[in-house]
Amino acid sequence: MTLAASSPLSPLLAAIAQRIGPAHVLTDAADMAPYLREERGLYQGVTPAVLRPGTTQEVAFIVEACARAGVALVPQGGNTGLVGGQMPFGQMLVSLARLDRVRNVDPVDMTMTVEAGCILDKAHEAAVAAGCLFPLHIASQGSCRIGGNLSTNAGGTAVLRYGNARDLVLGLEVVLADGRVWNGLKRLRKNNAGYDLKQLFLGTEGTLGLITAAVLKLFPLPAQRTTAFLAVPDPAAALALLARLRGEAGDALTTFELMAAFGVETVLAHMPGTVRPLQESHDWYVLAELSAPTRAFDLGALMEETLAAAMEAGEVLDAAIATSEAQAANMWRLREDMSEAQKHEGGSIKHDVSVPVSRVPEFLERALGAVTAALPGLRPCPFGHVGDGNIHFNLSQPVGMEKAAFIAMWETFNRIVHDIVTDMDGSIAAEHGIGILKREELAHYADPVALDLMHRLKQALDPAGTLNPGKVIGA
Repeated sequence: MTLAASSPLSPLLAAIAQRIGPAHVLTDAADMAPYLREERGLYQGVTPAVLRPGTTQEVAFIVEACARAGVALVPQGGNTGLVGGQMPFGQMLVSLARLDRVRNVDPVDMTMTVEAGCILDKAHEAAVAAGCLFPLHIASQGSCRIGGNLSTNAGGTAVLRYGNARDLVLGLEVVLADGRVWNGLKRLRKNNAGYDLKQLFLGTEGTLGLITAAVLKLFPLPAQRTTAFLAVPDPAAALALLARLRGEAGDALTTFELMAAFGVETVLAHMPGTVRPLQESHDWYVLAELSAPTRAFDLGALMEETLAAAMEAGEVLDAAIATSEAQAANMWRLREDMSEAQKHEGGSIKHDVSVPVSRVPEFLERALGAVTAALPGLRPCPFGHVGDGNIHFNLSQPVGMEKAAFIAMWETFNRIVHDIVTDMDGSIAAEHGIGILKREELAHYADPVALDLMHRLKQALDPAGTLNPGKVIGA
């Protein structure tokens, strides 16, 4: 810690340093820089210090000390958020990365208790070591952390089968705005003793309390898995295929991802080692996966039979079923590397939206027509979890257009896309959260009664407004 002794924050930081150790109070610009760079480059954070507590009690000490001093703070996990919710703009930054322990794995209860700073992949590994599955899978799982996943209600590629992050939580430990710790780490499947308090903190981006640990649901490990990469005529055919696979496979249908040709071709062009699964190019693709914890029936045979019927019905134009883990991994890369590959095509304006599953084809038709009419040469890159209605409606700049000029049109495209989503009874924020990026959009589109309730909750749980101020609903 090198903050000048004359700084008004010096006594506060000295007290925190004494509690958590001077090495974990960062004030040097070079030391703080990795915490202040946002994934998309949309925001540059500013903070007087990065605080790195190592226990729940240390988090509570920091929150209470900051509350007494009237100093606002921003929690951060893996700094992989896509809406700026983890970025400080003058507030103290509290990194929860050191709270990375797996406290307990119980294969009888089928639960796992982990701290907020636990990297998602580490949670996966701990579950597998106990012969279980934790099914939250997202592209950033090698660096994102559980606390961030829960505070944004992360979704990912297995929501179709297992639900969003909030569906995978049984209990929480939370530091409240005054520094008190709510210990709600129960491993119960049934608990109706009063309000379900954990839901207040799931998906609220650290604005009501700081999640420090969670009890997560586990599931049986898959005994078999089969992955297919498919060409489909259009999104309507993809929806028909989804219904067919669900009808034949039931809950074994784990993943159903839709991808436009531009996105797949971008990954093949820019991500080394990727391989085209099908001989010919097509306008639309689906990545589908079946998995089951039993070998009572043959998933591979079921996939083949179902796809044969789908091809006969005109729902599938071509298909490749992975015959090895390597082939399956390559198919997954074509989906998971899409956002990274888009960076090579210049500026990208991104929308994380959802509509009722039955209306996905209608949304794509309306939205694609509207955005290309607004800017000729625009290169749309829609993809995502069509099985749960969540589409990442990304837009790559026209070739030759200045990136800054394109990014300046973000609000214009927000209005086009979000107007359509709202008209279709959808959501402008499916799985990435609101943060600061969509704060004004939420204020524009949300039901006034819903907004009033959100403000009342914020006032009740954080009356001084010291927890992640300016995010989600503003101050």
